[in-house]
Amino acid sequence: MDIKITPSLLHGKITVPPSKSISHRALICAALADGQSVLRNVLDCEDTKATIEALTALGAQITVNGGNITVDGIKNPAAAADINCRESGSTLRFVIPIAAALGAKTTFHGSANLPNRPITPYLEEFPKHGVSFDTDKMPYTISGKLTGGEFPVTGDISSQFITGYMLALPLTGEDCTIKLTSELQSRPYAELTADVMNTFGVNVVIGEDSFTVTAGSAFTPCEYTVEADMSQAAFFLVANAIGGSTEPVNLNYESVQGDRLIIEITRDFMKNGGRAFDVDAENIPDLVPILTVLACFAEGTSHITGCGRLRIKECDRLAAISTELNKLGAKIEAGEDFLTINGVKELHGGECETYNDHRIAMSLAIASQRCTEPLLIRGSDCVSKSYPGFFNDFAKLGGKYDVI
Repeated sequence: MDIKITPSLLHGKITVPPSKSISHRALICAALADGQSVLRNVLDCEDTKATIEALTALGAQITVNGGNITVDGIKNPAAAADINCRESGSTLRFVIPIAAALGAKTTFHGSANLPNRPITPYLEEFPKHGVSFDTDKMPYTISGKLTGGEFPVTGDISSQFITGYMLALPLTGEDCTIKLTSELQSRPYAELTADVMNTFGVNVVIGEDSFTVTAGSAFTPCEYTVEADMSQAAFFLVANAIGGSTEPVNLNYESVQGDRLIIEITRDFMKNGGRAFDVDAENIPDLVPILTVLACFAEGTSHITGCGRLRIKECDRLAAISTELNKLGAKIEAGEDFLTINGVKELHGGECETYNDHRIAMSLAIASQRCTEPLLIRGSDCVSKSYPGFFNDFAKLGGKYDVI
């Protein structure tokens, strides 16, 4: 779907959708618990659908009623499963070790850029723990049953590997330690995993360079409500900071989500009169595209660093966001792991691509507020990956667009 946006400032209060990150984790914890869990306010999007389908294939019984989901945990794991992760990196990286811990011979498929996203830490460690991995190209097939012990894992590719192991290791019934072999980037996501697991009865001991799960740990069913997504709130907080008057009304200001930092960044931006800023994005990679939009309209030169991993997301996000905003009159230099943004007063509109990346599409839509001419966004329906209702909410806030 292509849309043509007529620039206008956004105004009004907005209810931010549920956290995608927490939805994934709650679904998995519930599926691994012995009994029935009730999950409320679960995000309905392409990525969470992929996780639900994966857990069902492994033996969970899941009933969806809008945002409310009943999950009967896996009692008799499937002996074999075929799982389509769609475009969801979280589904792939979380479920691979879970399927291994359940002893299910499983083949994993995916689409778009997912086959190109790294899975090296599993390839290296699985044979040492009783699991074979038959190829380094998708489709991937694993077989065997995961054993416990120590798991040396690099932390500088993606915290999703750490989360995958954390979720799976209680199933081994043994003492298990994830030992980081490099600095962990996006640490808040691993800490978020531990927080959700704790609610479902599993205590993860977090060290400076380790995550430990003791023998006898087990998931227990519970009722759980997913809070609002700080990554999605960021679009409306930035819309407010660059000239609109939008207010997310359902945020948990005590959230353990790392992306809660967007509240502080936008507050300081406005307090400082819109001056340029510097941000180390090592722990907040999902915020980089929309922070780039914010920096476009800052007075002076802003620097976003620590973001090299964005080159292996749904697309090369550093190249995508800089290329598309530069088409509109922005002044952005993209390095291997940084962005340098020289602020401008306005953009001139034009035509942009999304690279099938939901965060690029939504960021461009917010940037349209400061365009002097209409903005055509190609492939805008990719927002269904994480926020299917984004353009409906955009319109409720006064955004003006036509489907082309």
